[in-house]
Amino acid sequence: MRGARQYVGQTGPGRAARRSDGVGVATVGLIGSGHIGSTVARLAVAAGYDVVLSNRRGPATLADLVGELGPRARAATPPEAAADGDLVVVTIPLKAYRDVPVDPLAGKLVIDTNNYYPERDGRFPELDAGSTTSSELLQRHLPRSRVVKAFNNIFFKHLLALARPAGSADRSALPVAGDDPGAKAEAAAFLDGLGYDPVDAGTLADSWRYQPDTPAYGVVYSADPQDWERESPADADSVRSALAAATR
Repeated sequence: MRGARQYVGQTGPGRAARRSDGVGVATVGLIGSGHIGSTVARLAVAAGYDVVLSNRRGPATLADLVGELGPRARAATPPEAAADGDLVVVTIPLKAYRDVPVDPLAGKLVIDTNNYYPERDGRFPELDAGSTTSSELLQRHLPRSRVVKAFNNIFFKHLLALARPAGSADRSALPVAGDDPGAKAEAAAFLDGLGYDPVDAGTLADSWRYQPDTPAYGVVYSADPQDWERESPADADSVRSALAAATR
């Protein structure tokens, strides 16, 4: 697909995001390695990061993906991925968010890709009432971590296909929300390294603006709103407009 392969030779470890303590993010841990998780892993490896993949079924089930990604990738258990990642992406069904290991993520930037799908996750009354957001639930579960919402509003095929080097005329943008300004800045640097312009979408309480059934969810990156198979770039202004158009 377009994007990821073009991007490989134009970045590298020197583009790694920087933590607020000045240490470069060298390793990305992934708790969950499904469509979004494996796509983030592909982009991260292409950008020069090491990745530690995990899922609930065990490292052996990730052998093919690790083989595809090459020497920068390895498989582990979720607690090991949490411990080994400088930055950790949580990309599991929302209904399982309480299974995310707490202690290994203390002090770390955690990027949450989750969405609330009642038909899959069961009912969460507080989400149905709009009194909180799914990422706020994860932040409460991880009180010593710094949770940021990203990657949840884009179809995984589009996430891979639309990645572009910085400065490209057709570069797309992704929204980022979080309660910690430093965490948002670190996540923004990571998105930039993967091929996307970051758009500040506010706090975790504001992240409803790019959850399912909003203008910024999926359709903003689709050439045809009725057919998400064909991607279309969405720049920062387009994403900001879509965020602003969201209603509850």
